[in-house]
Amino acid sequence: MMSPEQFFDIFLEELKGLPELSHYYKFHSSVQDFEFRKAYFLQRLEYIDRQVKAYQRSHAGPIKIWDCGCGYGTTCLYLAMNGIATFGTTLEFYFDFIQQRKSFWSTYGNSELFECSYQDMTLEQPDDQSVDIIIVQDTLHHLEPIDKAMKTFHDVLKSSGILISVEENGRNIIQNLKLYKQRGNQRVISFWDEKLQRTITMGNENIRSMSVWTGLFQQANFYIDGSQTEYIRVLPPFFYKNKSARQMIQKEKSLGNSFLHQFFYFGINFVAKRQV
Repeated sequence: MMSPEQFFDIFLEELKGLPELSHYYKFHSSVQDFEFRKAYFLQRLEYIDRQVKAYQRSHAGPIKIWDCGCGYGTTCLYLAMNGIATFGTTLEFYFDFIQQRKSFWSTYGNSELFECSYQDMTLEQPDDQSVDIIIVQDTLHHLEPIDKAMKTFHDVLKSSGILISVEENGRNIIQNLKLYKQRGNQRVISFWDEKLQRTITMGNENIRSMSVWTGLFQQANFYIDGSQTEYIRVLPPFFYKNKSARQMIQKEKSLGNSFLHQFFYFGINFVAKRQV
């Protein structure tokens, strides 16, 4: 078994041989921001790890996991290193790097436990009630129309299935200002996909608050377990000077209150459980 910390250390070595991936994650671009970025990466991966393994413990037999919007496949590769099979789907150019990554990680575990395809979930999806866990990491805010995506999630999950979400906090004041400057009110866009040869509709960084997500999931017959909801990242990089990522994770947990959570924490992690 491989811990998130162990995976992260090997991941850093992998990035040295993949400039495109290194540019995306930025761990090697700034010594000053390294622990800041590491803390965010670990909190998100550890959250997914906890939820997946808790589900495994409470359900006998193998489970089926769909990583919808798997990007470069980092989370799927981590799960593969822990003997957990996943299949990922994506509509990003990252898809071209995944086989190269699987080759690298084959030294450390069975990377073939991770399968991936380039597809549009609005047209292609798993069979009804065939999936135990759906992972959506930095993906929910890209899915449009959102009600159709929610219906798909509900349809494909088994009756005991869960959806694990790792998202930006749509109520974060600073991020909202940044995104408004970047895209204005154009929250939904369409573009031509060369691989699929069709027009795709996608959310344009259409981040939402926890309360909005709760309402949307309720409408789609999901229940969000508030006891499993986490708000992460609130202190800027200069607070991390001479501090480790682990120290700052604990510090940020101690600062949490409802007001800070809603308006100043950058990320939200939550679990939605399928209702009949």
